[in-house]
Amino acid sequence: MEPDFKKMNGLVPAIVQDIETKQVLMLAYVNEEAYKKMMETKQTYFYSRSRQSLWHKGETSGHYQDIVGMSLDCDLDTLLIDVRQTGVACHTGSYSCFFNDIIPYDMSDLADGVYKTIIDRQKHPVDNSYTNYLLDQGIDKICKKVGEEATETVIAAKNENKEDLIGEIGDLYYHVLVLMAKKGITPKDIEKLLKKRHQISGNKKAFHTKGDY
Repeated sequence: MEPDFKKMNGLVPAIVQDIETKQVLMLAYVNEEAYKKMMETKQTYFYSRSRQSLWHKGETSGHYQDIVGMSLDCDLDTLLIDVRQTGVACHTGSYSCFFNDIIPYDMSDLADGVYKTIIDRQKHPVDNSYTNYLLDQGIDKICKKVGEEATETVIAAKNENKEDLIGEIGDLYYHVLVLMAKKGITPKDIEKLLKKRHQISGNKKAFHTKGDY
């Protein structure tokens, strides 16, 4: 099964997302030549409409995208590509090209969305899914990754690159959600605790304990 290039006048839109966090990194266009190169090399290739030429993502920047999975939509006219991103996806230096918020994400909704995806992977495993790999490896592997990502977050905080720190916090956030799913803890459980602490700390007459703000 291949994209219907004739239907799309030779160019099929491709949505690229991070295999670990499911964050959408970019949208680009793929022609038959780019598609064949991706199938051959397992790295992303696109067709640049501005330059009217084939484009190997990362060829000049070194920010390659290694393809982990690829799927087509129901009409065979849009590609979804799961990748492991080296460096950043956007030419501006941002990890994702989608950073101009119009309606900002509610963080609780975002956490619920990622968490629901993790739970879905538990119930319906997907080949080459990094989430399924972590869940299958068990709690020791998950805890190890949480520890690694926490350390990398601390290191990034000591440096001057804000985008690196954002990326590391995002990785830590995702792995903590995997840990929560493994242990049967939901984002609502955490939200409930934080609200309780906030209410206590906001009460001037309340006694402040170690667990309060």
